[in-house]
Amino acid sequence: MIAASNQLLWSMIGLLLTIGGTYLEAYFTSFPWIWGQQGIHPFPLGVSYQIAGVLLVGCLGGQNAGVLSQIAYVVMGLTLLPVFSQGGGIGYLKLTQFGYILGFIPGAWICGYLAFRTRPRLETLSFSCVCGIFTIHLCGIIYLILGYFLQWKGVQTFSLLWQEILKYSWSPLPGQLAIACAVTLIAFVLRHLMFY
Repeated sequence: MIAASNQLLWSMIGLLLTIGGTYLEAYFTSFPWIWGQQGIHPFPLGVSYQIAGVLLVGCLGGQNAGVLSQIAYVVMGLTLLPVFSQGGGIGYLKLTQFGYILGFIPGAWICGYLAFRTRPRLETLSFSCVCGIFTIHLCGIIYLILGYFLQWKGVQTFSLLWQEILKYSWSPLPGQLAIACAVTLIAFVLRHLMFY
């Protein structure tokens, strides 16, 4: 169990990581064994590091720190602070991608809950990250379906709804899974260095 003061510290770190990650695009490089022949070439993953902040705070701070950080992130964004990728404000509630942002809250909780069920091992941390990503996408899809029934702009027809699901769930998934691998390794090393 993590002390309350540590959970508060991790929630603040998670908030800062989520905000900072919103504006940083994720890249990977070519394999190290070909750097000598072809040089280092970065390739974009098509996602930002925002999801890394959500998952990392869950893996390192636990479920309570994860939830606190993401509630703070959503509240800051809805109160006109430009922490979301397209700014902020209450109008974000009707944007199709807001369900994914709302999904950060249960996603961080699930990730943190599963990450602390057993001793930190690569497979358990990886599973907790994948479950966190799945939860975020599930919340986002449910929000899109709700928007479809309420006839929000961008999801008025089934084909538009399907396009939004592909855009926000299917397309970024490979990049997010790659980020989950990196988060798993980072969390595994840090949890062993910090002895918890």
